Amino acid sequence: MVYPFMRTQLETLARELIDGPHSAILSTSDDEGRPQSSVIFVLYEDDTVVFSTIEGRMKTRNMKRNPWVSLLVLSKTSSQYVNIRGKVDITEDREKFHDQVYGRYMDGATPPPEPEAERLIVRIIPDRIYAFPPV
Repeated sequence: MVYPFMRTQLETLARELIDGPHSAILSTSDDEGRPQSSVIFVLYEDDTVVFSTIEGRMKTRNMKRNPWVSLLVLSKTSSQYVNIRGKVDITEDREKFHDQVYGRYMDGATPPPEPEAERLIVRIIPDRIYAFPPV
């Protein structure tokens, strides 16, 4: 899929950090422009970072109002990190993507039931990437 605002490809370090033990923190802006951060589970798909969220959550409302986000991925085993800034593309989670992400991060466990939850898939299309140490 080609996104009209795609400018940057995920670098090797970003892919390695996402594949390894890491923490990922998403930052959005609330309706008054103040930052709001959330720890999330992420994967990558081609040159986008992908995660699941629920309709109505604060981060979801923030992204729908202002699609520009910042994602910090920190290695749990070294001092490496990558900051990915970009726009999001939000779609319905028709393929149970959330189950795949949850299983990866929770050692194969099945996510708890969420009968009322409307799951969404969010793709971050990178605009700027900063890696440390710089490559």
